[in-house]
Amino acid sequence: MEVKGKIIQKFDLMSGTSKAGNAWKKQEYLLETLDSFPRKIHFDFFGDRADQYPLNVGDMVNLSFDIESREYQGRWYTSIRGWKAEKIDEATAAAPQAAPAPQGAPAPAPVPLTDTTFEQSPADDLPF
Repeated sequence: MEVKGKIIQKFDLMSGTSKAGNAWKKQEYLLETLDSFPRKIHFDFFGDRADQYPLNVGDMVNLSFDIESREYQGRWYTSIRGWKAEKIDEATAAAPQAAPAPQGAPAPAPVPLTDTTFEQSPADDLPF
């Protein structure tokens, strides 16, 4: 899945050692979408991806992510795990993407407008 947005908060890097003795780290961010009704999305990069995609507050990004849910002691927890972040400029992020016109192709002919006046027949008893 993908979403475009602006990084509005960067949390402290978390790290530790698992029960198996493996080192781990996680970097969390808060992204605000570019929709007409912006939404906030909390996501993280885990392991090597925490270093691979360093983001800062104010960065515009196209985030690729997976959604994962897991059960712990009878409760379900959902996380959004990023796996790629591409920085984009603000003008590209806000503008809708239009398909480029093929080169050398003629422009389509305009469609003529026709008169759409309707006459009501006496048998027609609909009010519209």
